[in-house]
Amino acid sequence: MDIIIKSFNRPFYLDRCITSIYKNVSGDFKIKVLDDGTPEKHLDKIREKYPEVEILLSDNYENKVKAIEENIASGKSINGFEIPTKFWYENVKNSSEYVIVTEDDVWFTQAVNLNELTKDAQKFDIHLLKLGWLGNENERKDLNLNSISENLESAQPKNLLLMNRKLMTAFFHNQYKFFTILYKLKFVNNLTHLKYWSLNSILMGFYKKEYWLEIWKDMDGKVDEKKQLINASVFYKKHLNNPNFISRLKAEAMKTTFQSSATNSYHEYGFDFDVNQFNYLINEAWLKGDFDAMQNFPKDFSLDYLKNFVSAKINIPEFEQWVDKFRSQYENMGCKTE
Repeated sequence: MDIIIKSFNRPFYLDRCITSIYKNVSGDFKIKVLDDGTPEKHLDKIREKYPEVEILLSDNYENKVKAIEENIASGKSINGFEIPTKFWYENVKNSSEYVIVTEDDVWFTQAVNLNELTKDAQKFDIHLLKLGWLGNENERKDLNLNSISENLESAQPKNLLLMNRKLMTAFFHNQYKFFTILYKLKFVNNLTHLKYWSLNSILMGFYKKEYWLEIWKDMDGKVDEKKQLINASVFYKKHLNNPNFISRLKAEAMKTTFQSSATNSYHEYGFDFDVNQFNYLINEAWLKGDFDAMQNFPKDFSLDYLKNFVSAKINIPEFEQWVDKFRSQYENMGCKTE
């Protein structure tokens, strides 16, 4: 089975991710890193530490490396909206029947046997098995949860409007005031769109490959979350008679960070904090062997530990405010960020 890790310029997290796999994941698997610009010297350390891990480079790899160099030299912004979705898609397309697709800042916290999960997925016709859900228990009220094995439970979404592609597109984009009309009729509210994330898992999904490919088709070089949910809704509608289509572990086995980002592009909050400079400082400390990728594991790195490596060049109060803002977005959706 393939475990695919999407990676960009945070080798200290990539190191933690891979280490966590070897610590907690058993069964027959191969790790593939799909990298979009991590400087070669950092990837060489990953290769040296994990020679069995396959590292594949995106078509835009050299340009992204150059962008990182220019950012450090002059402060020129890195375009974080150039996303190698075709590169990801083609590699998942050529992967195993069941596949885990995750990112470099995600790690395994509990024992997982992939051979057993694959057998269960085949037995129960599971298309998406969620290995983590960001601690968001608010969604429980919107799911029919039923035990299907010792470690798994089906997580069938409740009360989702499921329509053909044209109507789902109108619904998510409010074309022809479709969502507005439904809102006035009290069929939906401002939180309705969030419920459709029960059909997807960008960071922590064990997928039947055909479903992941369906969700990610026609992304056109960007992560279009609305299009993903439209794709997922249309496909799921065809499988409503399968109560196990979406399932999850009874205990979460993956975590992610709420205090770091690969670029500023999605998290410009107006604070005097440059996440690219921050990552550069941590990357260099990690490269020299000074930064421990497993510090505070299985929790995220402690803030005080991170500050030790960046305080000389990073405005710490602004960094702390940035982290608070970053976390609050997820906490408002019900996620646990500690």
